[in-house]
Amino acid sequence: MIFRNVTLTCFMMSLLACSCGQKTVNNTTVSERYEQVSPDFNSDSAYYFVDKQVAFGPRVPNTEAHKACGDFLVSQLEKFGAKVFEQKADLKAFDGTVLHARNIIGSFNPENPERILLFAHWDTRPFSDHDPDQKNHRTPVQGANDGASGVGVLLEVARILQEKTPNLGVDIIFFDAEDYGTPYFEENAAGGDWWCLGSQYWAKNPHIPGYKARFGILLDMVGAPDATFYKEAISRQYARGIVEKVWGTARDLGYGKYFVDRDGGGITDDHVPVNEHRRIPSIDIIHYDSNTDSGFGWYWHTTKDDMSNISKETLKAVGQTVLEVVYKEK
Repeated sequence: MIFRNVTLTCFMMSLLACSCGQKTVNNTTVSERYEQVSPDFNSDSAYYFVDKQVAFGPRVPNTEAHKACGDFLVSQLEKFGAKVFEQKADLKAFDGTVLHARNIIGSFNPENPERILLFAHWDTRPFSDHDPDQKNHRTPVQGANDGASGVGVLLEVARILQEKTPNLGVDIIFFDAEDYGTPYFEENAAGGDWWCLGSQYWAKNPHIPGYKARFGILLDMVGAPDATFYKEAISRQYARGIVEKVWGTARDLGYGKYFVDRDGGGITDDHVPVNEHRRIPSIDIIHYDSNTDSGFGWYWHTTKDDMSNISKETLKAVGQTVLEVVYKEK
């Protein structure tokens, strides 16, 4: 995950739950009047997809693990009936390294002009530059939560899209070269937009000329146990209505403890170029941890971002919410 330009709002996390018209099932508050329209999201399947990515090793561009995982993602999207596009580009990193990047796009119901965009980054960071042990700073990150979790959720969404077609077309994009930004220990870094290189490229050079979508949803670090997702500031700036749609849907489904009804800070992430260059109103569902200096999980950009930080319950909350939003669209 990138050390984004984070402006996180500090506040207390006291939440009040209205009891009117609600019931509690398995410790989850659910609206009695709400009827789910989407198919059930399988968290075991999503967990498998996360674990499968991590098993390849760090997915750093220009490595064998990166190539192997990319091939796996393509094969899964094809297996699930998507029309697959591979967008390959040589992108320059902060230190002059040429990254052989690979954006992977799966289109469902491609003939439908009304579309929804779902996206996540699939690469992992080459530096554990926030690891407490300085000796690990040049060790690649495993990226279980930071990368693999969002992709794992979207692979399960893809599997379900094959089984039941929603009213709108859906495009799933796995962006590359998101996490190769300037490391924390670099003292003489050149200025530039070194984060989110894959999404920057796609936003200016979409796989279909003039590509448009009704809205976009980015999933980033969506697997941590008891994760909390605040309403991110850039999402509110460009797509406030989509933020409220997603958070309201999560609340209807009983996932209000994850999708916190509070404003958070602004984060530089893949939704920024999609908003600014493609003009698709897009939001970021991203974990915010008020107990850490970074605002992310304690293991963020360290050697400890492994499968121990992945919860099936959190994957379920995010995946079911995204599915419900997709299948409710007319």
